[in-house]
Amino acid sequence: MHTRDILPAHTTVYHDIAYTETGHPRHTLDIYLPKASRPTPVIVWIHGGAFRMGSKTDRVPLAMLTQGYAIVAINYRLSQHAIFPAQIIDCKAAVRWVRAHATQYNFDSTRIIAWGESAGGHLASMLGTTGQMTAWDVGEYRDYPSMVQAVVDFYGPTDFLQMDSQRLPTGMTHDDADSPESELVGGAIQAHPAATAQANPITHITPDAPPFLVIHGDNDPLVPYGQSVIFVDALRQANMPVTFYTVRGGGHGGFNDPAILPLVDTFLHAQRQSYPNIP
Repeated sequence: MHTRDILPAHTTVYHDIAYTETGHPRHTLDIYLPKASRPTPVIVWIHGGAFRMGSKTDRVPLAMLTQGYAIVAINYRLSQHAIFPAQIIDCKAAVRWVRAHATQYNFDSTRIIAWGESAGGHLASMLGTTGQMTAWDVGEYRDYPSMVQAVVDFYGPTDFLQMDSQRLPTGMTHDDADSPESELVGGAIQAHPAATAQANPITHITPDAPPFLVIHGDNDPLVPYGQSVIFVDALRQANMPVTFYTVRGGGHGGFNDPAILPLVDTFLHAQRQSYPNIP
């Protein structure tokens, strides 16, 4: 899905807004606003691309505009620009920017959903599991929290060190020094277990995590299906609300499953019924 393909009528769009004052070209976002008479919940869309590539214009879920959601699609620094935790620092900065500009753009700052696919699913999950952490809140608007109220994780990695033990026989290898995950943490992941653990969403699960919707194909050659299985199990062990949907025979995205969009809509509608306390 590309942004220029199916932009609904009556959508106001703002392109290339800086969400932090570093001047880095990746520190920008796009805003898609539906016509609304009251503040709208916000989907923060985080693109995929193996932490190496991709853009905020990639596969933006514009269909959600017709369901009453604003969409803020963000860029973040890629692994060739900076190693982890730069990427989650950027995502948290973007969430704080959304809250700081809620009045200007008619955002409902009490209902922010992180949604991403692949590498973006990883970062969306990191936002969900590190909502109470402040160490990675760097830059402007630190009076505003970077927590989100729900997470939609499409086939994101969750525990890098287990990826090769879970991969399909012909799937991508991840322990190599030039794998996407190794480049993200700055060295072969198995040689840097402590740094790698910090980059894993599963490491940071607490009882304060928001509700999760996790969707993954069980024939994914790039991010093993087992990554979502162990993550969902860990969320459930922490008594966190999580919905898990398996795309039978599904690979790495590109799903042709008519159940997915209604499932996402049902999940997000349930979150719209509550207003979590925001410090």
